Amino acid sequence: MHAFVTGSTGLLGSNLVHELVQAGWEVTALARTPEKARAQLGDLPVRVVAGDLEDVDAFADALTGVDVVFHTAAYFREYYASGEHEALLQRLNVDATVRLARNAAERGVRRFVHTSSSGTVAARTDGRPSTEADVLAPDAVENLYFRSKVLCDLALAEVSGIEVVTVLPGWMFGPRDAAPTNAGGIVRDHLAGRLPPVALPGRTAIVDARDVARAMIRIAEHADPGDRFIVAGREATLEEVLSGLAAASGRRAPALTLPWPMALAFAWTVERASPWVGAEPFVTVRALRTLNTGVEISSAHAQEALGVRFRPLAETLRDTVSWFSSGA
Repeated sequence: MHAFVTGSTGLLGSNLVHELVQAGWEVTALARTPEKARAQLGDLPVRVVAGDLEDVDAFADALTGVDVVFHTAAYFREYYASGEHEALLQRLNVDATVRLARNAAERGVRRFVHTSSSGTVAARTDGRPSTEADVLAPDAVENLYFRSKVLCDLALAEVSGIEVVTVLPGWMFGPRDAAPTNAGGIVRDHLAGRLPPVALPGRTAIVDARDVARAMIRIAEHADPGDRFIVAGREATLEEVLSGLAAASGRRAPALTLPWPMALAFAWTVERASPWVGAEPFVTVRALRTLNTGVEISSAHAQEALGVRFRPLAETLRDTVSWFSSGA
């Protein structure tokens, strides 16, 4: 089987490339520069194609002979920083993704495994955990990154000639987070002693990127066309994450968790002060609200239909700390 992986140097993409190679797949990895890919992927036996979602047509011929496209690339990191990002979210997360799927269909690719987000899942009114069937309407999504994923999911459903299947991960942590993502940034800042001595309120589903990568391979091999799978791990509070990082690193855990009003004021102050200190904010009001939505989600469909399993959060955090500490 021949896989084409976008976002191959990212947290999810790089772990997916490693898992695919280990499973015996032939892999073509898309990266902005071959040098960046080689630095991240090492000596893995993969073909590297230079390309960018800003110009899908420029690398589309590399899709010829591919069986499955694994689309992990997305514009998200900068969205959680300051500034306006809606136009770029639309262009890269929606328009470019649809363009990629259509190019793949035209070249005979059988399956398109799309990485959406568990943030597209709506809360249920009956109090039960939400499933893949509980989909937010685009105009009901305050978070613009999640809204772009809702819009993309809807648009991909209209693409013909290719089997689209979708994975909806939780908040991913894990090794090989070279960029890093916002999760990796927390780990990096924790190890550098740059985090405040308090935790912020909030809880969300947290998953190891390696577990998502393995689930995506199962989805590619066994899922029905059009199916969707929440792969979100288990819920944890930010205090649990920081305490787990402290246990893995030997550094001090936060002494207390700020109550919501104080946390909101703290995030507002940090966000407003960041331009004056010349750095992106540690937390934004938008990010804090995202972590306090209160939507409980279920990964039961992926677990029952595909045998997906999740490692303990402590193991994920330990391995992530080890990777960052090694200077890899």
